[in-house]
Amino acid sequence: MSGVMLNLSDTGLAGTVLVLGGARSGKSRLAEACLTALPGPRLYVATGRAWDEEMRARIARHKAERAHAGWQTVEEPLDVPGVLERHASTPALLDCLTLWLTNLLLDERDVEAESVRLLQSLSVRLAPTVLVGNEVGLGIVPDNALARRFRDEAGRLHQRLAAEAARVVFVAAGLPMILKDQKPV
Repeated sequence: MSGVMLNLSDTGLAGTVLVLGGARSGKSRLAEACLTALPGPRLYVATGRAWDEEMRARIARHKAERAHAGWQTVEEPLDVPGVLERHASTPALLDCLTLWLTNLLLDERDVEAESVRLLQSLSVRLAPTVLVGNEVGLGIVPDNALARRFRDEAGRLHQRLAAEAARVVFVAAGLPMILKDQKPV
């Protein structure tokens, strides 16, 4: 895990870590560990929406877990770039990119334009940023157009972020695999 730890001098895209993995792979735990190693305050940008009772309970549980750990939580399903810009000097964790993408698609937003905005907001940040996303392209081809579009958009978003981020980690069974580690010069 030491290869993905951050320091306070990591800023902009040089201070961006992209953590990908499947459901329950340990990616969020790894992402949180990257930032809890830094002194607070820390920002937790939560993109999930409470569509049903199970999701409401899940969100409440996550909020309670973070409350004692020194996180300031901002729940934002759509304007993630704006939140990252407004909190540019605070180390931030965005969990998760694929829920954000879901929200954009369901609200019929321009995914390309929002992806550009996200990259721009990351490039001007003055503190480290850790992004979490579900790798959804390892399974079968979905049986409907919306699901295929989601899979394709997620793949494009992750590739775009991976090309620009200094570090990319894939997590499987709780084990981090460093895919990219470009230390700032």
